[in-house]
Amino acid sequence: SVAMELSDANLQTLTEYLKKTLDPDPAIRRPAEKFLESVEGNQNYPLLLLTLLEKSQDNVIKVCASVTFKNYIKRNWRIVEDEPNKICEADRVAIKANIVHLMLSSPEQIQKQLSDAISIIGREDFPQKWPDLLTEMVNRFQSGDFHVINGVLRTAHSLFKRYRHEFKSNELWTEIKLVLDAFALPLTNLFKATIELCSTHANDASALRILFSSLILISKLFYSLNFQDLPEFFEDNMETWMNNFHTLLTLDNKLLQTDDEEEAGLLELLKSQICDNAALYAQKYDEEFQRYLPRFVTAIWNLLVTTGQEVKYDLLVSNAIQFLASVCERPHYKNLFEDQNTLTSICEKVIVPNMEFRAADEEAFEDNSEEYIRRDLEGSDIDTRRRAACDLVRGLCKFFEGPVTGIFSGYVNSMLQEYAKNPSVNWKHKDAAIYLVTSLASKAQTQKHGITQANELVNLTEFFVNHILPDLKSANVNEFPVLKADGIKYIMIFRNQVPKEHLLVSIPLLINHLQAESIVVHTYAAHALERLFTMRGPNNTTLFTAAEIAPFVEILLTNLFKALTLPGSSENEYIMKAIMRSFSLLQEAIIPYIPTLITQLTQKLLAVSKNPSKPHFNHYMFEAICLSIRITCKANPAAVVNFEEALFLVFTEILQNDVQEFIPYVFQVMSLLLETHKNDIPSSYMALFPHLLQPVLWERTGNIPALVRLLQAFLERGSNTIASAAADKIPGLLGVFQKLIASKANDHQGFYLLNSIIEHMPPASVDQYRKQIFILLFQRLQNSKTTKFIKSFLVFINLYCIKYGALALQEIFDGIQPKMFGMVLEKIIIPEIQKVSGYVEKKICAVGITKLLTECPPMMDTEYTKLWTPLLQSLIGLFELPEDDTIPDEEHFIDIEDTPGYQTAFSQLAFAGKKEHDPVGQMVNNPKIHLAQSLHKLSTACPGRVSVPSMVSTSLNAEALQYLQGYLQEASVTLL
Repeated sequence: SVAMELSDANLQTLTEYLKKTLDPDPAIRRPAEKFLESVEGNQNYPLLLLTLLEKSQDNVIKVCASVTFKNYIKRNWRIVEDEPNKICEADRVAIKANIVHLMLSSPEQIQKQLSDAISIIGREDFPQKWPDLLTEMVNRFQSGDFHVINGVLRTAHSLFKRYRHEFKSNELWTEIKLVLDAFALPLTNLFKATIELCSTHANDASALRILFSSLILISKLFYSLNFQDLPEFFEDNMETWMNNFHTLLTLDNKLLQTDDEEEAGLLELLKSQICDNAALYAQKYDEEFQRYLPRFVTAIWNLLVTTGQEVKYDLLVSNAIQFLASVCERPHYKNLFEDQNTLTSICEKVIVPNMEFRAADEEAFEDNSEEYIRRDLEGSDIDTRRRAACDLVRGLCKFFEGPVTGIFSGYVNSMLQEYAKNPSVNWKHKDAAIYLVTSLASKAQTQKHGITQANELVNLTEFFVNHILPDLKSANVNEFPVLKADGIKYIMIFRNQVPKEHLLVSIPLLINHLQAESIVVHTYAAHALERLFTMRGPNNTTLFTAAEIAPFVEILLTNLFKALTLPGSSENEYIMKAIMRSFSLLQEAIIPYIPTLITQLTQKLLAVSKNPSKPHFNHYMFEAICLSIRITCKANPAAVVNFEEALFLVFTEILQNDVQEFIPYVFQVMSLLLETHKNDIPSSYMALFPHLLQPVLWERTGNIPALVRLLQAFLERGSNTIASAAADKIPGLLGVFQKLIASKANDHQGFYLLNSIIEHMPPASVDQYRKQIFILLFQRLQNSKTTKFIKSFLVFINLYCIKYGALALQEIFDGIQPKMFGMVLEKIIIPEIQKVSGYVEKKICAVGITKLLTECPPMMDTEYTKLWTPLLQSLIGLFELPEDDTIPDEEHFIDIEDTPGYQTAFSQLAFAGKKEHDPVGQMVNNPKIHLAQSLHKLSTACPGRVSVPSMVSTSLNAEALQYLQGYLQEASVTLL
């Protein structure tokens, strides 16, 4: 790479471009982003960014440089096998030497970005390639400067928090042990010292704020370091940690109280984390923690009863409730809860008040619907009070289902009576009642299937008919939006418990609510329809048939597309997913509407391609386009032309503007269209062909599967056109194969391409390249022989054998190097054939090996003859033995290419999928009978050479012989 000088001129240029990346106008912003992307491979680029964030006079540029630097590290630091290393070694060394100091001396906003960057680098390099990171950090604890100490703590937190969700492995334990040895004692000492400083500075608000920030980070680190297992050090020092945690829980310093009702203050954040730490110990290390538990239960209970309803306490309250929820379902703490008064008191003082729909919830429902939906539907990680209260209800029901249900039934009835007295004033009572019923009734829930186990004591259908349906039947879809949303959500959650006939009644009501103004209501309506349409009925069909939904088809499609024009929903992923699902369920019933629908989808595609921001929405939109094509062309293949007319203009624009997110989708849709053509390739596709071979397209891993499939479609449909009109492009095609075959991650894609070339191209057009292809494959075998490569290689040589003949295969091997054919048989085919997986792949190998056994004269009378029986035996093994799916240890991680943040991973469109293609389908139906018939034919030509006695004498094992005699019998042939 070119080195950029660390000069003032370059700093100035970089400053100009960074300014432009902040411009709201895409015409200015996009080119600047493209420029930065084009120079980020140059040496010193990251060091220029670090210089700017340290020395620039303009604060905006400092922050922008720090964010750009963090994203640069996120994209490029990780070294991916077979991909070019994006950051040169000198830059890596310089970054690691300076970044900790820089981070610690930067203002907080920049400190956070650099701290994240350190944790991304640490994720790859720590501990092996960055051994002094920990000591450099721990040494700063002595500095006494809490800005520095907090920088260290924040970085340690972002470095160690992955211990909370990593799978156990020796490597992980070794790393955690190393961290504990260096970090646990200094952390504990810092904890004690910080607590002492809190009492020294008890009257100094600004000092307390800094000290409490440290305590929060220390408590988070405690959680990460204790998550995998209870470390001996923390077990020995439990007294110190738990006594101090308990004191902090009960502490209430007036100076730390904040007036802000929304934002949690330091006191709340610290107590929330301590609740988490106590819950961790109560769940995982209950024996060691037992003597501290009652104190914590009392402290946390008091906290719950005395904390207000303001939003700023949400995290604290929900963590505190989660603590009780995790304790109450453990058998040996059951006695703390069994008293009826205790249960009543929990229900009355903790659960019911935290189920209330507050003004803040109402605000979110109206003005921040996306966030509201995310919390409510997807149960995102933001813990809400309601969710925690629900979990507590479920926890208590484990041992006390009867009493708890009894207590709550009373509440539900009185809430519903309040509502009935004056609905427009008391609608929140009904909302809470629905919420209570839901949390009581649902014991086990999954995103995919709704409730899977329900409480027997609640009659869900009766509640649905009496209290849910009336709300959804009211003529005004915009009245009481929260209750409408509750009702729709009830259908969604209990779709497996409410009988089908009631669900069927709900469908037109849900379609109606797609027109509601409230974003939450029309989104829920779309989501509920989508979930109902995916329900499974008897014998794996959908529960609702196309015929049952047919009466509503027009209004369903009209309202779904109209909903996309409602304010706030122009890229609503739930609506688009419902469109996709409706197409998939209704199939040919949508054909009459397709001309208008495809126009709307194309306009939408054009609009979002200007600035793609909703990946799920975009994905479902392409799925819907694929479904329109599939369904229409299944009934009328000639209609493919209409789709091409509708889509190609937008596709061309997407390819020309290099809209990276959409390119893999466009290629998949084009493959689907091209595969629909029965005869030759239209010229519009041939014009695109040379562009598909441009190396820059292949540099993005996300494009590869879609591009390979598109090239395969070109080869299947247009091999003659390519051979006659584009023969000069064949080297480019093989160049792509050569690039793919060199990569362990994508070599199988290279073989897909090669197999299509062998299968479809006229032999004469590839003659001159054949030997070179084999040489490339052998070079790769010598350099790195992975299981995946061997499997693909075996399928390829057998396909070659089927296509060109067994003799041609033997001749090409021995033409590269004398006796090579024997080496391939002995070292690769015979020992490895058992690894081949997949029905079509096994069939190709069986037919290819049968040809080698029966149509290859050198196998009969040269030094290769000794391999004839072992080869036959390995073929019978392929038929009869279980597949060998062992993978050597060092190969387990080759396929993991989709690490978030490093590449836009490939997004496979389900509805663009193609049927598995079987190149030997017509020729051979049953490969075992085919083997028997081919052997019979050979024995007629050379009697006695392949008879059973001669096989026995060349030591075919008895079991294999028995199977073979079975095949001969089944084919009713004998061997002479």
